[in-house]
Amino acid sequence: MKRIIFASTILILSVGSIIAIQINGNNNSDKEIQAFSERINDQAGEISDRAGDDATRAGDDATRAGDDATRAGDDATRAGDDATEETRKAPAKLGTRPELEDLDGWLQTEDNTTGITSFDGQVRIVQFWTFGCFNCKNTLPFLKEIYDTYEPEGLEIIGVHSPEFDWEKNPDSIQAAAIDLGVTWPIALDTEKENFETWRPKNRGWPLTYVLDQNGEVRFERKGEGQYDKIAETVDYLLENGP
Repeated sequence: MKRIIFASTILILSVGSIIAIQINGNNNSDKEIQAFSERINDQAGEISDRAGDDATRAGDDATRAGDDATRAGDDATRAGDDATEETRKAPAKLGTRPELEDLDGWLQTEDNTTGITSFDGQVRIVQFWTFGCFNCKNTLPFLKEIYDTYEPEGLEIIGVHSPEFDWEKNPDSIQAAAIDLGVTWPIALDTEKENFETWRPKNRGWPLTYVLDQNGEVRFERKGEGQYDKIAETVDYLLENGP
């Protein structure tokens, strides 16, 4: 009787390779098959380990690329900050301010206050106003906000009360109006408007607002309402950088 010999082929698929083992039925012992199997398992394990190492390296490369992108973003942010600082120029000097002279007194300040020079060394907003003026009242919310924000850092506001009408001249009425309107900063009494006319002789009107630096130079001026952002920028710049 002839012995029938048959053959079979085992294909093992793994990552990146194909391992083919041909087993001849009657010519291979169990030990040989077991050896083949162990060899296949070893090779499959090595392939899997290599694939894992490749994935780890790819992850490390991605991490390094992310770090590089982060550093590039930080550099761009710093460059933008530097550019912003460079474009933030000092406000122009518009001349030395006049003194406040021939006043009828002060409200809401120390007894030894004699004039605007009493506040030298500070950034000052000087506003000529009168409590019956509608436009003056419209500026007060901004003045209160900027005073609350910057007064601890050295800002002072001086409200020079220059009345338009006789009924606005009484100091008691001015003080009552200041309390009612929430005006808490020093008030100079310019009853006859002498300083009002000296500071802005050609364009009189209420309110007149000025920002003075620590040396008394005028760095901003405005007739009427508005330009609040510009006032705030000027004050902030002078407090941070000096005159």
